[in-house]
Amino acid sequence: MTESAPVDPTTTEGWKTLAGIADGFSPDLRGWFDTDPGRAESYTFQAGDLTVDLSKGLVTKEILDALLQLAEDTGVAERYQAMISGEHINVTEDRAVLHTALRRPATGELVPAKPFVVDGQDVDADVHATLDKVYAFAEQVRSGAWKGVTGKRIETVVNIGIGGSDLGPVMVYEALKPYVQAGIEARFVSNIDPTDIYEKTADLDPETTLFIVASKTFGTLETLTNARLARQWLWERLELTDASDDDKTAAVAKHFVAVSTALDKVAAFGIDPENAFGFWDWVGGRYSVDSAIGTSVIVAVGKENWQDFLAGFHTIDEHMRTTPLASNVPVLMGLLNVWYSNFLGAQSHAVLPYTQYLHRFAAYLQQLTMESNGKRVRWDGTPVTTDTGEVFWGEPGTNGQHAFYQLIHQGTRLIPADFIAVANPARPLKDETGDGKAVEPGQDVHNLFLANFFAQTKALAFGKTADEVRSEGTTDESIIAARTFTGNKPSTSILAPALTPSVVGQLIALYEHIVFTEGTIWGIDSFDQWGVELGKQLALQIAPAVDGDQSVLETQDSSTKALIAKYLELRK
Repeated sequence: MTESAPVDPTTTEGWKTLAGIADGFSPDLRGWFDTDPGRAESYTFQAGDLTVDLSKGLVTKEILDALLQLAEDTGVAERYQAMISGEHINVTEDRAVLHTALRRPATGELVPAKPFVVDGQDVDADVHATLDKVYAFAEQVRSGAWKGVTGKRIETVVNIGIGGSDLGPVMVYEALKPYVQAGIEARFVSNIDPTDIYEKTADLDPETTLFIVASKTFGTLETLTNARLARQWLWERLELTDASDDDKTAAVAKHFVAVSTALDKVAAFGIDPENAFGFWDWVGGRYSVDSAIGTSVIVAVGKENWQDFLAGFHTIDEHMRTTPLASNVPVLMGLLNVWYSNFLGAQSHAVLPYTQYLHRFAAYLQQLTMESNGKRVRWDGTPVTTDTGEVFWGEPGTNGQHAFYQLIHQGTRLIPADFIAVANPARPLKDETGDGKAVEPGQDVHNLFLANFFAQTKALAFGKTADEVRSEGTTDESIIAARTFTGNKPSTSILAPALTPSVVGQLIALYEHIVFTEGTIWGIDSFDQWGVELGKQLALQIAPAVDGDQSVLETQDSSTKALIAKYLELRK
């Protein structure tokens, strides 16, 4: 399958049916709920611990049937099976795509059966050998057995990475803050802007700080620059600037480890190759948080919580693999995204977690979704036949309500939104005094918080008519329209029991497979990222000009040349 041309979705029966429905489509969520008392039940699905309500989406049975036909026409289920079986579906890099193997349990019923050999590699054996090595290291740090060069235990772990080596770990660390061991903190450095590493290290004690340098090739410009700055900081703070090379290397060996497979470069930096944890070509950066890339988080939360995290991923992987398309949650959500973007004109998608611990989730999804599906050619190199990709964005509720919800509610653009909430907060609190008005003394604040979650999806779906505005006492007809809400704004509600490690893993896997579904339908390779390369290449070419090399400056276009000249003038 992977060697043949992808199916052109616009030629399929499912696409043609959807195009016909979209022509003159006029959604009526109020009417649909009124005429179908069972709508909420019919469009609510379970995936692991996630209850997913699609009933406030712009979907009818006719639309859903056509979307499911489109999934069958384009071979979503077959391509997923090809992926988890180790076929090289990342065709531009001729690689397998096996992030699902990172969370396959070591024992129990597995698909495919063990040993799982891909390209001569026993995948399961290698994955679990690396996990065991990371677990052993993490326990050394957590127990205090691993000590810095002066004999003090580690209190702060600083992860240095960028892209998938940063966005995933920092998001998961923030999500799992309640599970972090007391006395250990993780910080994350990614930006090459020197203020990032300065601010993250300014108040740290070098004797109790451990750096994790995360770069598969140990050659990423931003990561290695920051790693050198961190090493320089360590030497300066330990007063080793003028020490012997042996003393410097000894300090680095106790305060730096690596997530990399380039052991020669790791050793040249001063890190003991025994303290390097690898991963594989079949793991893309944005799919790697559950690999050794998550070492900083494993140190913080421990082996048992990380195993629970991996089990959450695997739960959704198995749901995706075994559940019929008609009730397969990632497939259904991906199909709805295709419906909104390709047929109803949506260009962006909001993700709105009503749990503060997921405050970095939207940023994480930006890389997962847009780096994966921001493509203009199909996996055989031919131009796409549809619009692809969506702009993902969002903030936690209720912060977003006081910022951009106005646009979603009353703006002219269609913006589908995913609302995510948990029933049991990690930090339950009561407002014992209340405000004497809307909030009674003893109010459970999480209940008040979740009232907003439920209210927003209701308001988006059903809006407020002009007559309802009048019935509330508004008599000035000139402002009736400003207080009217059209409704029919689509949303998906995702509710989990609590933000456990397993649930965080389930949420990540859910969106991974949504991305997979959309990419398969569009016929694109969701697992390469050539679009990020050009800017990196040009930055290296331009760097001498920014350092003042006039010969390089003169070769630039007029705009770039003028901007660099102005920068040099201001820098002086």
